[in-house]
Amino acid sequence: MTTVDVDRGQLRNQDFDTTVRGACPHDCPDTCAFIYHVKDGRLVDVVGDPDHPMTRGGLCVKLHDFASHHYNPDRVLHPQRRTGPKGSGEFTRISWDEALKEIRERWTDIIATHGSQAIMPHAYLGHQGTLNGLTSGDAFFNRLGSSVAEKTYCESTSSTAWIMTVGPTGGLDVESLAYAKYIIVWGMNMTSTNLHAWPFVLEARRNGAKVVVIDPVRTRTAKQADWHVAIRPGTDGALALGMMNVIITEDLVDHDYVEKYTLGYEDLKARAEEYPPDRVAEITGIPADDIRKLAREYATTQPAAIRQGVAIERSRGGGQAIRAVTCLPALVGAWRHVGGGAVEMPIWEFPTNFDKICRPDWIRPGTRVINELDLGAALTGELELDPPVMSLFVYNSNPVSQAPSQEKLVRGLQREDLFTVVSELFISETARFADIILPAAMQAEQYDIMITWGHLYMMLNQPAIAKPGEVLPNVDMFRRLAKTMGFTDAYWDMSDDEMLLEFYDWNAPQLQGITLDLLKEQGYARLNVGAPDTRAPHAQGEFKTPSGKCEFRSSAAANGNFVVPVWRSMYEEMQPGDPVDPVPDYIPPYESAVSNPDLADRYPLSLVSPKPHGFLNSQYGNEVYQNKIQGPQKIVLHPDDAAERQIETGDTIRMFNDRGSLEGIAAVNDTVYRGLVLANVGYWASRNSSGTSVNALSSDKHSSIGMAGSYNDILVQVSKVNGQVKVETSTGGAGRRS
Repeated sequence: MTTVDVDRGQLRNQDFDTTVRGACPHDCPDTCAFIYHVKDGRLVDVVGDPDHPMTRGGLCVKLHDFASHHYNPDRVLHPQRRTGPKGSGEFTRISWDEALKEIRERWTDIIATHGSQAIMPHAYLGHQGTLNGLTSGDAFFNRLGSSVAEKTYCESTSSTAWIMTVGPTGGLDVESLAYAKYIIVWGMNMTSTNLHAWPFVLEARRNGAKVVVIDPVRTRTAKQADWHVAIRPGTDGALALGMMNVIITEDLVDHDYVEKYTLGYEDLKARAEEYPPDRVAEITGIPADDIRKLAREYATTQPAAIRQGVAIERSRGGGQAIRAVTCLPALVGAWRHVGGGAVEMPIWEFPTNFDKICRPDWIRPGTRVINELDLGAALTGELELDPPVMSLFVYNSNPVSQAPSQEKLVRGLQREDLFTVVSELFISETARFADIILPAAMQAEQYDIMITWGHLYMMLNQPAIAKPGEVLPNVDMFRRLAKTMGFTDAYWDMSDDEMLLEFYDWNAPQLQGITLDLLKEQGYARLNVGAPDTRAPHAQGEFKTPSGKCEFRSSAAANGNFVVPVWRSMYEEMQPGDPVDPVPDYIPPYESAVSNPDLADRYPLSLVSPKPHGFLNSQYGNEVYQNKIQGPQKIVLHPDDAAERQIETGDTIRMFNDRGSLEGIAAVNDTVYRGLVLANVGYWASRNSSGTSVNALSSDKHSSIGMAGSYNDILVQVSKVNGQVKVETSTGGAGRRS
């Protein structure tokens, strides 16, 4: 255990005898540097490391009581077997030997009867680590011969579209935002979901920068901006093209940069001609004069920066919207400057050896791919699969809360012939349907290099306390499963350090001078990609595309609706799909008054379901403090929409469409515009009066590029609840009500 010297004046809890460096495990771009405080072997506090240049000692409200989170009395500490009906949450303790024996026997029977592809893993970023995160089980399931799970919950469309346009580059350094003169935060509530980047925005503002937020909702971040541009969900691509129309028409283009470092300008120019501001105003709901103003200010105020949010991808046309937004910096030459350009996900700068982590060489020819967002359809038979999915293994994910089409998914999980294993910290909404629950370790109990998708620091988490009960890190769980299934490959005998030395290219330029020993001593190190005050990665082009240029016309578009390989666990190269226009275009939402007027007659309100301030996806949805911060499930309506339905703040209301329904408490205010409603994702369905959460209303349709979900491409209706209301389907927590 490595101890560190810290300024005790920074510590909230003075009563400790050991400090240990760590890093936040959560699916957040910030990946905060931790200092664990330990007293007599017990974790007594967790604080931010004040010396970390990016996170600077601050932690978000989600981590307010991270130490006590480890000691939550509801935590799963031992393997458990289901004793009641599926969804009842009734389990009894068993041993690891019993759990592994049952898994081996059930899987052996399934493989003998149906083949190994009848087993499906399901995982995402419940943990962001290299050993225990997104891809921690891929090698095991590839070796087992299971179906390949295509992981596209989040960022898959954004990343695919980004790479189509500028290649796998980290782009603008978030810390370099301090040097920008014009900052657009597009589709991100930064003060709730990227908190530690906000001080760099404020520093730029103190130096004269203007801050613009483009978001359908007047979020916490939008309220602090100089200008909030309220846009209709799913129309971001039209706005970007409308900005291009003004920039090109008024000759605000950096022609020198475009000529030297871009590909397909004439094609982009022709496309932008189709989107004059008056037409874009009708599509987006943004006044035409505001579109002109935004375009002029962005083009003429350099350095100009765009912080892209994941929300842009969550509609039918999200991929093309990301492509259009990503084209803007090259059009005006913003990349020339420190603090200019755009940032989507800096993770591309980390030299990760995904092939050595995931072992795609173990995937058998012809193995099928099932997208994780199609889990409900896969389990209910809506997808015609041969063989059917007969076993589901869930880790690092809570699909009942986070996956679309919740009620369909629950029906699938209720199948008596489905053998479900869930690795979890608590009996989550998904774990309630498990046949076997395996106990997972928490961050202060495990060792890992943390993957960060929001800044340029490699970070090491070291265990601060002993593992309680029989919990295991994912890496150890899969080692045990491999031995249980008789795998003798050397992969399963590597130590954690041996794996980490294999899983990164430590000789890459980005890691020059950085070693695992250095990380053990310091806790973190910045990649060697240039300092924030000098980094301008594409001042002279050097984009990581096939052409080496920013591709206004994408050379990768011939592959159709593909997903970048990392999101498919590196199982193959980009594969052809539905045709994709190589030049960015606006694709209307699946569900809107324009694209589907009949549906809009029944369900006239657009729904957005952003991440909450108090939870991290569904994590902490069971914690008292975070629930106090977040409050009960609210449904936010504009005053005019509420008045039409005789709804007042505090009323219990029901939001519904053909897929399902949700009850919540009405919050009537003008943070949403007329025709828009908001309900945060992440609440535990069993804690809501309807026994459902917001994804009961979401669709399992995908974006046109990258296969992401269409969570913000939803139409609903809202009504006041008078007395009790019958809820047709429950996730097993609240039960039926009538």
